[in-house]
Amino acid sequence: MKARYKYRVYPDNVQKKALAKLFGCCRTVWNDSLAYCNELYKEGKKKPSNAELQKQFITQAKKTENREWLKEVSNIPLQQSLNDLNAAYQNFFNSCKGKRKGKPARPPKFKSKKSRQTARFRKGGFKISQDRVVLTKVGKLKIIWSRKLPSQPSSVTVIKDSANRYFLSFVVEIQPESLPQTDNSVGIDLGIKTFATLSDGRKIDAPKPLKKRIKKYRKLSKSLSKKTRGTNRYEKARLRIAKFHAKLKDTRTDFLHKLSTEIINENQVIVLEDLNVSGMVKKRCDPATTPVARECAPRDRKLSRAISDLGWRQFRTFLEGKAEKYGREFRIINRWQPTSQICSCCG
Repeated sequence: MKARYKYRVYPDNVQKKALAKLFGCCRTVWNDSLAYCNELYKEGKKKPSNAELQKQFITQAKKTENREWLKEVSNIPLQQSLNDLNAAYQNFFNSCKGKRKGKPARPPKFKSKKSRQTARFRKGGFKISQDRVVLTKVGKLKIIWSRKLPSQPSSVTVIKDSANRYFLSFVVEIQPESLPQTDNSVGIDLGIKTFATLSDGRKIDAPKPLKKRIKKYRKLSKSLSKKTRGTNRYEKARLRIAKFHAKLKDTRTDFLHKLSTEIINENQVIVLEDLNVSGMVKKRCDPATTPVARECAPRDRKLSRAISDLGWRQFRTFLEGKAEKYGREFRIINRWQPTSQICSCCG
């Protein structure tokens, strides 16, 4: 099975400029191809093949005056960008035909330079050394090896998040591990006041990072709202909020990783209920309709914030992945099954 290993990297100023140029080229190739495909669909024509798009928007585009700067970056991430666009279209088509399970996939969107930036290298575009990772036409990036790679990676993705932090994400092949068999099983009930109540009576509280720092978040948001968009002061205020959210995310992810690992190690069978988290987070009433709706709108907003602060869906994803990796059994109970109305003694 395949897994991702993510590490923090610290590029210097020259490498940051090279990475910014690389992100911009990948974004341009993606947006040009997507705009061309949208025009064809409006005219009733089919989408060109991936090879035709690469020839037109990479090979031929480098010979034009407007896109000759595509030569300054490696060709591999540009090709991978169009491969990702082709995969996004395939997921959308399969979802429309009912061949794809899960949530309906939406058509691909245009990329913006204000959000998270990525560029992917396959074999031949990167090289790993003891304390450096060499990327083609970028240089040697200083990396912090927090853990060993289990095998040689097949690809690496350079990531720049909204807080201006840089990461390298490696895709490696791992072998499923087997933990010692146990007779223990556990049922988990997720909640807001108490994050998880286990079937053995144990209650686990969540750190709730946003609830503890809500005053600071309001202060940062108020400061950002007073700045003029596009100025240096606006960018500094935006970066402060991005770093604030990054810290909240790290705190939440660390808690969920530790809890899911503990549950997987102790139990052979893990049972969790199927919650419609995305539906619970959405607002259920419009405050502009009736007086009753105006009263319930603040409560819905606080409830949505509390659910998002807990990370229920991420917790389920961690349990599913670790159960598959370590040979545990993971079960999901139907969300419409009245489990709270069944007696635990007589059934």
